[in-house]
Amino acid sequence: MVNIGLRKVDDALVEKHPGLQQYAACQSRAFMKGTGSFIIGTISMFLAQQALQKRLKYPLQWNLLVSIVASSVFSYTVTRWETIKCTELWVFLEKGEVPDSSPPKDELLTSAAPKVTKYGDAME
Repeated sequence: MVNIGLRKVDDALVEKHPGLQQYAACQSRAFMKGTGSFIIGTISMFLAQQALQKRLKYPLQWNLLVSIVASSVFSYTVTRWETIKCTELWVFLEKGEVPDSSPPKDELLTSAAPKVTKYGDAME
């Protein structure tokens, strides 16, 4: 049995997916980076707004609201980037190749050609 967090994963599943433990560790790091970026972002935005509040007078509740909203967006972005990296790691561990995130060549060729309706008329 392999432990992933608080759960125990069956050996058969681990044998089927040998990179499961590395993927789980990567996802754990991604979520911790997201949590850390939220906490650090909220504190830094709040302190920056406290310094700015000496010039512009506005209520404290707006400091908290803006800090939390901005940090939430930043935290989501950091977590998403790290999750994409973990997904690419998972594909690499499973298939042994780096995933290609560029669009397929067929889509590039069809997008360059003019579109035609079912009646044969060219669309602009």
